[in-house]
Amino acid sequence: MKTLFLFTFFCVSCCLNAQDQPKPEETIIAFFNAFHQQDTVALKDLVHPKVRMQSIAKGKTGALNLTTSNFNEFLKSIASIPDTTVFQERILDYKVTSDGLMANVWTPYEFYVDYTRSHCGVNNFQLIYLEGQWKIFYIVDTRKTEDCN
Repeated sequence: MKTLFLFTFFCVSCCLNAQDQPKPEETIIAFFNAFHQQDTVALKDLVHPKVRMQSIAKGKTGALNLTTSNFNEFLKSIASIPDTTVFQERILDYKVTSDGLMANVWTPYEFYVDYTRSHCGVNNFQLIYLEGQWKIFYIVDTRKTEDCN
């Protein structure tokens, strides 16, 4: 009887703790809110200090290129967007997989500049659960100017 009680207590405790954990997509939603507000302090707070960023896109010859960006340079570029420019990354869906320590969030998107679609693609965010919150440690995206439907 004591064993059954301890087992039940352990199962209930695990379930309650899992329910208290924030959802990985909440971090991604916060990321895009900060992005659209050009809040570089909030963006930096949502990522791991060793965050990596890469993009996949076709070059002028049609060959696929994999480029790597520096996150601090990304922050500078976001901060330098003029107030007169309207930009929006519209997230079309959130597909999340997680084991509680690591998560993957797949987000198809369309990107608009001054209300005109610039490009589309998918973002793939890798997150790690540290000290009670999800931190983005890897971002890779695709960028297409055709076949956006």
